[in-house]
Amino acid sequence: MSDDCLFCRIVAGQIPSRQVWSDDQAVAFLDIGPWQRGHCLVVPRRHLVDGTSQADAWREVADGLTAVARLVRQRLGAAGVNFLSNAGAVAGQEVFHFHVHVIPRYEDNPGMSGLVRRDPTAAQDLDGLWAHLTALE
Repeated sequence: MSDDCLFCRIVAGQIPSRQVWSDDQAVAFLDIGPWQRGHCLVVPRRHLVDGTSQADAWREVADGLTAVARLVRQRLGAAGVNFLSNAGAVAGQEVFHFHVHVIPRYEDNPGMSGLVRRDPTAAQDLDGLWAHLTALE
């Protein structure tokens, strides 16, 4: 764990998050600045700078990516998802702990142009959205 890393502190429970999934290797939580409704981040529990820093980095988040993609499709009615990870500041990485964005996609905002255009309502009622995603069925 890196004490100055935001995501390490979230994983350790030092900073609250709206966690939607976890296992021994990774944690997934709602993004507080979502691009689309239900936008989540999947991060490995161990500190890795980005997805290119170690050969097994992607294996650590693979189960989480699958689980969260299924979750947003089943619970939120997303028609698809985009997976996005930035490696390096020039690529847009802002938090230097490997993470993958799981961005739900909806029929009313398809294609790549819909991905890069933030939905201004996506951050509304994150607590209600979190409750819906984590409710027992």
